[in-house]
Amino acid sequence: QKDDSQRLLESFNSDEKEHTSTKSKAEPYTSKEEMVLEESESPLNSNVTAFALKAKVIYPINQKFRPLADGSSNPSLHENPKQAVLPNQVMETSTSGSLGSLSQGDKEDCSSSTTIHSTTSDDRFQARAFLKVTSFPEVLTCESFDVKLCLCSLILKDLRLLDTELRKEERVMFIQVLKIYLTDFYHKKKITDDLFKKILLIHENDFEELQKQLDSRLQNTEMAGAHNSEYQTLEDLERKEREYSEHIIDNMEAFWKQTDKAQQAFLDQSKCSSAKAAKIMMDLTEKMIAVESLLSESQDLQAMDIQERLFSWELMVKMIDALKSYIPEECKCRLNIVSNILDHLTVKNNLSVRQKEELLTDLHKAFWEQLAHFSNECIQQSKDLILKRLECHAKKREEFKHRQIAEQGNLLSRTFHKEDVHDFLKAYHELLEKHRQAQWELEEEDDCESIETIADLYKELYSKASHALAELVTELFLQTLPLVTSLSVRECELLKEEWQENLVPQLEKWETHHQRHWKLFQEQLLQEKELWIKEYALSAVMQKHLSEKQEKIIQGVVSRLGCLSDESVNYILQKHRLLLCSVLRRLTLRRVGMAALACMRLSRKKSLLQELREQHTLQKGSSPCQDEDQWQLQKAVESHILEEEEKLKEETQQTHLEFHQQLVTEIQEALQFLQQHMEQVIGQTLLQHARREAGRKGSDDGQDFKERLVEAAVESVYGTSNNINRLVQNYYQQLGKITEGYEGKKLQQLKSLQAERGERNRLRKKQENELTLKEKQIKGLLDVSSTIRQRMVLQQKKVLAQFELQQQIRLESLKQKLLGLHHLETELENQLKEAEQDFVSELAALARVPVAVKKKPSKRSKPAGEKTKRKTFQSPKSADKDDSYENIQEPPGLTSGLCRERLQSLHEGETEPRKNSEMLKKRGNR
Repeated sequence: QKDDSQRLLESFNSDEKEHTSTKSKAEPYTSKEEMVLEESESPLNSNVTAFALKAKVIYPINQKFRPLADGSSNPSLHENPKQAVLPNQVMETSTSGSLGSLSQGDKEDCSSSTTIHSTTSDDRFQARAFLKVTSFPEVLTCESFDVKLCLCSLILKDLRLLDTELRKEERVMFIQVLKIYLTDFYHKKKITDDLFKKILLIHENDFEELQKQLDSRLQNTEMAGAHNSEYQTLEDLERKEREYSEHIIDNMEAFWKQTDKAQQAFLDQSKCSSAKAAKIMMDLTEKMIAVESLLSESQDLQAMDIQERLFSWELMVKMIDALKSYIPEECKCRLNIVSNILDHLTVKNNLSVRQKEELLTDLHKAFWEQLAHFSNECIQQSKDLILKRLECHAKKREEFKHRQIAEQGNLLSRTFHKEDVHDFLKAYHELLEKHRQAQWELEEEDDCESIETIADLYKELYSKASHALAELVTELFLQTLPLVTSLSVRECELLKEEWQENLVPQLEKWETHHQRHWKLFQEQLLQEKELWIKEYALSAVMQKHLSEKQEKIIQGVVSRLGCLSDESVNYILQKHRLLLCSVLRRLTLRRVGMAALACMRLSRKKSLLQELREQHTLQKGSSPCQDEDQWQLQKAVESHILEEEEKLKEETQQTHLEFHQQLVTEIQEALQFLQQHMEQVIGQTLLQHARREAGRKGSDDGQDFKERLVEAAVESVYGTSNNINRLVQNYYQQLGKITEGYEGKKLQQLKSLQAERGERNRLRKKQENELTLKEKQIKGLLDVSSTIRQRMVLQQKKVLAQFELQQQIRLESLKQKLLGLHHLETELENQLKEAEQDFVSELAALARVPVAVKKKPSKRSKPAGEKTKRKTFQSPKSADKDDSYENIQEPPGLTSGLCRERLQSLHEGETEPRKNSEMLKKRGNR
């Protein structure tokens, strides 16, 4: 008889209990350990569990048809007919108690088992649909099993919105900076008004077209696989995030290509000099680096705020769940006390067993109807309130957006000069930050108001439901009991008073239980915060490592070029830094999104394990072990929790490894774009450098003047065969001395470099010996149990260190050799030019041909620290050469033919010094 009455309470308690664990219906309890775990879920099952363990009878604890004490089998009287729902979709039930309990037939992956699932069940969880929400208040209508998934999906939505805002801000800033430079050129009359407007309109349209292409791709990604617009699966969400990242990387590549195109078109239209163009390109690059710095800082702060919002959301949802659970818990307490009183009456023979079961069944049914009414009212009224709140919030947001657009338009319409670009960037960014902060505060205020409204609603419904339950119990004691028993009305009133007195400590006990449960939940949130902080630290380390590695690579590339000017090298480095900042900013946001996806994938098992911990902790604190059986049950639960913790740890590592590999793949793709873009930048820089060098050499040749000088000297009556022969011989002697000096200096330079290389090799061997000694010391510290992986890592580090050292020595040696030969070649070039200029000057003086004054090579082009004296070749009798020229009275006809032949041969060989110089350069390079 005791078991029969207890069965009703037990079945009611089973319905009221929140079913958050998931297991397939095809996986019944088949082990003693799972029976033990069911004991930890429901203290009221202790009698049945103990009987099953002692009698070695195994059957599902929560099956619908349970064996009774007399061996018969009756269906549970509390069964609630459920409406048919679509598979893997959210039902309109609350999140705790009878409001949120999931029967075994409602969902394939939900049962009352505490066993965490296999891989097959995990795959089913990946494809499980949950409600697609667009704002936090909508989450309050979801069932508890889907709350974490919905909240994380909102986090991903906020991250995408943040990325969209920052990309728009970057695009607007670039266009405005370009507009400021165009305005400066327009004011200086370098471009016309029509050209100014045309250039600006073309580039604005190009950037808008890029954005339209991105929006179209994102829309296609959003629509792909969307069989039901109201629900989504975790698998679809991961696919969308992956494709979204690919589209954003492609858009980023197109954006920077478009910026380069816009800059080049602007410079071509302005027709400024190459030096001025290079300076403008450098200025624009520096301005965009400042923009990237502002955006990166803002993104990091916003991402942390978004993550902090997730924890506040979870606290709010937990508070609402607690309010929902008040009535179910009160129902259990009221029904438990009534059952005890009726049991006492049965023992006194004031009530038969059948009468007691009928009374409990009727009361149970009435309670269930009240709970169902409470559940329906909570769902319907909360949905109505949320819809009203969302409509009101949409109106506020629309008004707020219009004010933001007006403020931004006012700032963009102001005129800024080229010197005020930094002020504009700072002012515009601060304005958008102010708008984002105001939007954030508006959303938080709306969330808090929604929570307060729902909380007030639940408190009001709780008060009504509690009053209705008290009326049912009063009716049982004051109207029903006097009719079915011989008890007087006064005795029934005393029973009601006894029921009220016993109810207070039961509710206080439940409140204490609730406070402990709340404390455990807060501790869980703190642990999750620590994990997110660790994730941010790892992201910062990854970003720093990638940045240092890429900067080292570009530094090596630039150092190998060697021929570029400092301005060109600085431009390449700054351009690389700009693109690298953009890539790293995007990958950092992607890493945060992946962390949210990993949290969603692990949320199911984490929640189940946390429930096990909470149940075990609460039961352990409320009822200490009294006998050997309870002690064994407690140990079994603890061992099972440890086992599940290890499984969860392994799955967490596997999940993070999978997302890390995916992130590495995306990093490689982004860095490939960076490499390709920098190859184009370096190629353009080298091409411009080659054009400048070719133009400078072409302008220095003076070929037309030489031809005119030869013709004038041939026709001149002052030039004789002896004079011309003497000039030519002296010139060739001078060239011989110059080349001989160059060969000697080059040989000396190579010997010096060889000595330095030998010294470096000696130092390298010394360092290798030190590394070998250090390796032996490390090997001595490692015990025999060291893994093969550790030894491989040490060997790898050793080989890489030796390789990098040898590479560095070789590169330094080649760099010094190249630098030294470059200095010698510059000196040779200057000496050859001086000798040629002196010869031309003397020939012109001999032929009495006027020569334009030409600057000689600047000393700054010579190697630093070298002071060479300019030697102007003169003939032995140059002091009085004018007189000798005038005293020679040879007939023109006798010497004109010989002079022409000599000068033409000299003119034809005029390029020989240049050829010798080029040949010496090639030999030096080899």
